[in-house]
Amino acid sequence: MTKSVISALAIVAGLAMTAANDRALAQNGPAATGTTLITLGTRGGPLPTKDRAQSSNLLVVNGTLYLVDAGGGVTGRIAQSGYDFRKVGKIFITHPHSDHTAGLATLMVSQWEYQRAEPTDIYGGGVAALVKGALDYLTPNAEIRWAEGKRRPMADTFHGHDVEPGLVYQDANVKVTAVENTHFHFQPGTPPYGKYKSYSYRFETPDRVVFFTGDTGPSDAVVELAKGADLYVTETTSPDDVVELFKRNGAWQAKTPSEQEGFLRHMHEEHVTPEDIGKMAAKAGVKAVVMTHIGPSATPNDDYQRFVDEAKKYYAGPITLAKDLMKF
Repeated sequence: MTKSVISALAIVAGLAMTAANDRALAQNGPAATGTTLITLGTRGGPLPTKDRAQSSNLLVVNGTLYLVDAGGGVTGRIAQSGYDFRKVGKIFITHPHSDHTAGLATLMVSQWEYQRAEPTDIYGGGVAALVKGALDYLTPNAEIRWAEGKRRPMADTFHGHDVEPGLVYQDANVKVTAVENTHFHFQPGTPPYGKYKSYSYRFETPDRVVFFTGDTGPSDAVVELAKGADLYVTETTSPDDVVELFKRNGAWQAKTPSEQEGFLRHMHEEHVTPEDIGKMAAKAGVKAVVMTHIGPSATPNDDYQRFVDEAKKYYAGPITLAKDLMKF
């Protein structure tokens, strides 16, 4: 069999796969009006687990898809939700930690493999470097696929945009505003100082306001931007659980006293506990709270109801402990 015949067969096979995927997506992709939030991935931290994908949320506004964070497993979760991953044209990264970005390259290459024609724009602090790195990582695959007939340069599709606090993006469906939160405390002279920022995002749609804290500590700026939101989607952290798990695997004992002190400071100042969540939600006057970015529990078979109970001491509105693929 000649090389030209092999190449032609590869192209035909690729087209057949694309057609089959199109049929599946057409069957499973529901039409949407209004605003729907889907918590695609609800696990916090870099440790993969079997029941929860890493942090990612899909906001569907009048059928248009907006992705907030892209942790590991995001492409599969979008498919499981019934939507077409190729139609995600705007991605907002709260901050470039791996549990919020590890699935970005997979989503990019999946869109490119199935020849998304429109640009995909990615917004956030330090995102330009993140997207460039993903493109470099995917170059060998793209060069091979080029020989198989896929001739659209990946750089023509994916564009990273570093943003500043304030208005980040606006179209007919959404107005997206960002505020810098308290998750990053870099010391002058360290590599990330001045390069990377951590943001919380407010999405205003025609019928709802959805607020995403991302990872943050207690923050007056976050409370101010979140005021009156219909949904307050917040990370949730238990420093005690994390320390207990570290003790069980010996990681805590391996830290020096100053390292232990620094880690606890990080957990309390750069993340929020259920108590913090209740106080911030009450102060912001939000209508409902969605707890996500859940860490591994130190208690077997924990349903995390204790997090809800603790937050309810300070906030009287409804609180939902999210699982993957919940809709709101």
